[in-house]
Amino acid sequence: MIVRSKAPLRLGLAGGGTDLDVYASKYVGYVLNTTISLYAHTTLEELNNGKIIFHSLDNNEYLEIDSKEFLELDGEMDLYKGIYNRIVKNFFKKPLSFKLTTYSDVPSGSGLGGSSTLVVAIIKAFVEWLHLPLGEYDIARLAYEIEREDIGIVGGAQDQYAATFGGFNFMEFYGDKRVIVNPLRIKNWIIDEMQESMILYFTGIQRSASVIEKEKESVLKKEKSLEAMHEVKEDAVRMKEYLLKGDIKNFAKILGKSWEAKKRVSSAISNSEIDRVYNLAMENGAYSGKVSGAGGGGFMFFMVDPTKKYHLINLLNKQGGQVYNFHFTKEGTKGWKV
Repeated sequence: MIVRSKAPLRLGLAGGGTDLDVYASKYVGYVLNTTISLYAHTTLEELNNGKIIFHSLDNNEYLEIDSKEFLELDGEMDLYKGIYNRIVKNFFKKPLSFKLTTYSDVPSGSGLGGSSTLVVAIIKAFVEWLHLPLGEYDIARLAYEIEREDIGIVGGAQDQYAATFGGFNFMEFYGDKRVIVNPLRIKNWIIDEMQESMILYFTGIQRSASVIEKEKESVLKKEKSLEAMHEVKEDAVRMKEYLLKGDIKNFAKILGKSWEAKKRVSSAISNSEIDRVYNLAMENGAYSGKVSGAGGGGFMFFMVDPTKKYHLINLLNKQGGQVYNFHFTKEGTKGWKV
């Protein structure tokens, strides 16, 4: 038995950070995001030798261990062990034997929700293999609990829900891990215009999102940072409206305003290199842009006049990073048997 699965990475358009529990449980968080054609991939092969093999191709990690009901979290591929532990504890109640091979289309620390997307993809593989009765909300919540509670990685909840549901979504985050995903019905011509007006650029700077998110949790105690978070939240509402109407220029205008607000949340969100690239893009046809995810590096995306897109792509590719081709996707995680 071989099972494959994949889950799409996401672009955080607006409201990122308000999905942190420390904010959402008190004020309610709003996030606007979309998934793109870059994925986390898994292959799960059933074994009958009492072994478990985890192999991360892109991170060059390999672990072979004896199968048992609970795997100790000791710092070696804990993300994989944590998922296995929950699957066995919640559903199967006895050891499993398999080989799990994974890779992502982007480097880790990219700001596209990579680790959470990988967790969703792995859970989806187990769902297909073991016929687990899990719907979309179940998979996303389980992924959140494994990553945030069982393993202790600090972060919000938007990544798990984006990877599971896919498409353009406006998400609401409340206390007690309550999340509402509102899929947006966007006309095809608007999606095409967004596609023509956007550039995705990898800065080459890899960073730990959990470190930045941890800092955000502490700065929420500061009045100016909290005000900036409230502003980012309201920007998500306004950008949703402009997106639904196809008003790309006003969408881009609020995007730029929201980026300025997000930088006021924490000094770790931007740096001199990000500022340099942002200013360069603005001088060469971009309406606005922002860093996707927690900040500090990873991917940036820019809204640009489509007639100036070709020139800006060539310019950005000379800055030490790389422009990635992509398209927006409408579907979330998938799994299938081979």
